Amino acid sequence: MIIRHPTLHQLRIFTVLARHLNMTRAATELHQTPSALSIQIKQLSETAGEPLYEQIGKKLYLTAAGEAVARAGNDILRRLDALNQELNAQRNLESGTLNLSIISTAEYFAPRIIGSFCKEHAGIEVHLEIANRDSILERLKQNLDDIYIMGQVPDDIDGVARPFMDNPLVVLAPGDHPLAEQSRIAPEQLKDEAFILREEGSGTRLTAQNFFQEQGVQLKVRMTMSSNEAVKQLVAGGLGLSVLSRNTIAAEANAGNIAILDVVGFPILRQWHAVHRKNKRLTAVAQKFMDFLLEGHY
Repeated sequence: MIIRHPTLHQLRIFTVLARHLNMTRAATELHQTPSALSIQIKQLSETAGEPLYEQIGKKLYLTAAGEAVARAGNDILRRLDALNQELNAQRNLESGTLNLSIISTAEYFAPRIIGSFCKEHAGIEVHLEIANRDSILERLKQNLDDIYIMGQVPDDIDGVARPFMDNPLVVLAPGDHPLAEQSRIAPEQLKDEAFILREEGSGTRLTAQNFFQEQGVQLKVRMTMSSNEAVKQLVAGGLGLSVLSRNTIAAEANAGNIAILDVVGFPILRQWHAVHRKNKRLTAVAQKFMDFLLEGHY
């Protein structure tokens, strides 16, 4: 494939389309009409000499050429952003963009940290994505962001993980559960309890299941939820026990709606990690935020 002279504008709009794979949503983000966007994508396809996407039913799929153009476009835009931030840093300007992705459980504390950082560096703009673990790992794979905040980091991750804060996992029960007043609860006492867990692939779920499996306890999973809020509401409603990060339950525990059970082996102490791609050169702004996390002055 020979790309003659694609414009930066064409590459920018195509990366948006490649991210959404939906002409209407991409046009909305770009403040254009779908027809105007379609014309520009067609012009880029003519420049590339090959179709960049195909439509099957109502869905769009990138062709091999489209995937190559999207990768190149993302790479060029990141390089330009990094160049801009380096130049700003050299001029000692407090400006630039920080692209962050955080796992959904981190939304209970990360905004506070980001807020503290922005108070010290008011000129910095933050782009924040909140997603589940699988989505965060996919974004890391595609190198879409500067820094990723997650709990359990896979052994085979293509990145560098820096621990910066404790992440204790605890066993939750309704506030009026019979075990709420007991101490030193053996894990096997929970073998007949119904559990409400996060979705398959969740780091919290993996840790909980591994712990109880090591104790010879097979958890009875009543429900699987993709939201911490849903899990907490169901536990408070008396539908079962759960395992979540203590960082997520302060309000409910203080109100007495949820109790933290004193189970032997808990809390399981994990760490929150700041992750970036291996061999990635962090922008001046991203490095400043990484240093802020590791110093812990928030």
